[in-house]
Amino acid sequence: MVTPRERMVISTALLIRERGAHSTAISDVLEHSGAPRGSAYHYFPGGRTQLLCEAVDYAADFTADRMATATDSLGAVDVVFEGFRSQLLKTDYRAGCPVVAVAVEADNQPVLDRAAAAFARWTALIEQRLKTDGVPAERAEEIAMLAMASIEGALVVARTARDVRPLDLVHRQLRAIVAAAISLDDDHGRTSP
Repeated sequence: MVTPRERMVISTALLIRERGAHSTAISDVLEHSGAPRGSAYHYFPGGRTQLLCEAVDYAADFTADRMATATDSLGAVDVVFEGFRSQLLKTDYRAGCPVVAVAVEADNQPVLDRAAAAFARWTALIEQRLKTDGVPAERAEEIAMLAMASIEGALVVARTARDVRPLDLVHRQLRAIVAAAISLDDDHGRTSP
C-alpha cells in the first residue's frame, strides 16, 4: 500500500514531467496526491527542494527498475523507449521525463546533483548491459552515453512536435548501433571501431 508520503513523491514526479519544476507548486502536489494541507512540511521538512530531490530519485528508480527487466542491451534500450513512447501517447504528449525537467529548470545544487545522479545511473546500467553482451568497456561507455543523450533528446523533440516519429527514428538508429556493436563483438571475434 502506498503511503501518503509516497503518493506525494509520485505526484511530484508526475506533475514535473508534465508541467516542469517551476510550474509545480506544493499546493499542486497536495491536490494531486490528496494529501492533507499540513502534510507537506511534516513529511518534507526540507521543503520544496527535498520534495523535488525525492521525486527525481523516484523517477530514477522507476526507470532503472524497468531497465532491469531487460535480458540484454537491446532490451534495455527498447524498454526505455517503449516506456516514454507509451506515456507520450497516453498523456497526449504532456508527459516528458521528470529528470530532464528538473535538470533544465532547477536552480539549486541539491536538485541538480540528484538529476545528474539519475542520468549517471541510467547510463551506467546501459553500459553494464553492453559490457555483459561482450562490448569492450570503452565502446560500451561511448554507446551508453550516446543512448542516454539520444533517448532524452528524442523525447524532448517528440513531445514538442507532438509526434512520436522522432522517438521512433532515434530508437531504430540506436538499436542498430547496439546490435552492430554486439554482433561485431560476439559473432565475428573482432571489436567494433
